[in-house]
Amino acid sequence: MKRVALLCVGLAVGAASVAEAQLTMQMTNGWSFTFSGNVNAFAIYESQSTDGGTVGAPGGLVGIGGKGFNLRTGLLPAFAVFDAKGKEGNTDLGVHFGFAPQIQCGADAAGSSAHDCFGAQIDMRQVYLTVGGTWGQILAGREIGLFNRQNILTDQTLFGIGATGGINGGGTTLGRIGFGYIYPNFVAQMTYSTPAGRPGQFSIGLFQPSGLAGDAGTVYDQTQVPRVETEVSWKSGNVMLWANGTAQNAKSTAPGPTFDASKTAVGAGGGLRFGSTSFSLTGSGYWGKGIGTTLQFNGVGGGNGAVSGLGVGTDGELRDSYGFIGQLTFTPSASKVTLAASYGSSFLKSTDTEAIDFKTENSLISGGIYFQATKSLKVVGEGNYAWTKESVTDNPKNKTFAPAFGLMLFF
Repeated sequence: MKRVALLCVGLAVGAASVAEAQLTMQMTNGWSFTFSGNVNAFAIYESQSTDGGTVGAPGGLVGIGGKGFNLRTGLLPAFAVFDAKGKEGNTDLGVHFGFAPQIQCGADAAGSSAHDCFGAQIDMRQVYLTVGGTWGQILAGREIGLFNRQNILTDQTLFGIGATGGINGGGTTLGRIGFGYIYPNFVAQMTYSTPAGRPGQFSIGLFQPSGLAGDAGTVYDQTQVPRVETEVSWKSGNVMLWANGTAQNAKSTAPGPTFDASKTAVGAGGGLRFGSTSFSLTGSGYWGKGIGTTLQFNGVGGGNGAVSGLGVGTDGELRDSYGFIGQLTFTPSASKVTLAASYGSSFLKSTDTEAIDFKTENSLISGGIYFQATKSLKVVGEGNYAWTKESVTDNPKNKTFAPAFGLMLFF
């Protein structure tokens, strides 16, 4: 496909160790108000190969022959985060609002970068309340999902661009979304988590349900029960382990071969990270049946190509998908420079009884230099080589290379 314009990741600014400066006001009623965030901008040139032969592969993300320069937001959007926290009796209370704007307009109908958009996209990523105590915490509202959450939070391209998602694309870049993990997204939920500050933590939540989509649109459209997502993590010293999962049931109400049938899509993920002050090694992966690739379930809406999940085959059965990432970072002693390199892939397979057999691969090799110029300012140089290949027909893969330079300021 030529481009993928996504409403992609805006992860909590707290994920960045450099986000130490913030405005905090103490109220007379005992509540505190905090404002923090980041602004980033990247200059990107992307060049796609002209000899690619992978056309029409479900879930393919890299196009053929495109070239272009873009000034845009990276994988992490700019963020303006407002927090209010208080304690009433033995109960900790809080509310959180996270605004995530992007700086560019995106493409016009012809695929060219648009000049006028009269306000870049402002994405309301986070709106939630928290209620907690010694027993743990309940989060209710819109926040990042649990399935594949740690997979994306440990990704080096969170401070860069990774895969662009298409030349002149709107929204954020893809990073490794669709190139090693599936986007967890920011979704409506009610989630319980065990108390923080311990080596192990467990979270489980009820989530706004989603339909299950195939190539032509949403197939299983009726959702009578919430989706369940869960995550368990353990951290001790330099080692962190995590596992996560999801399950979504949906029923078909449209006349046809799948009428009145129901399917349950499931997914499981996990990873391991070893990290010291100078070195880190991270490996993560996922597997799913019916969850799709790049975006989960029905994505931005059935019938929108690679961003529609595509977990349902043309025969109504559920497709398998899986992916992985291997990542290495190195920071020399007493240096402000971090070097990072990673390799990862995502795969989507046809069902056993689909008329057309396929296996779509989206892969990315990323390398970056991240310079901490000041406590709050990060300067980034990154190179990203990505490709899409369909293994059954074995046509030439579609390739693209996107070098980038950017500035990220956290406050």
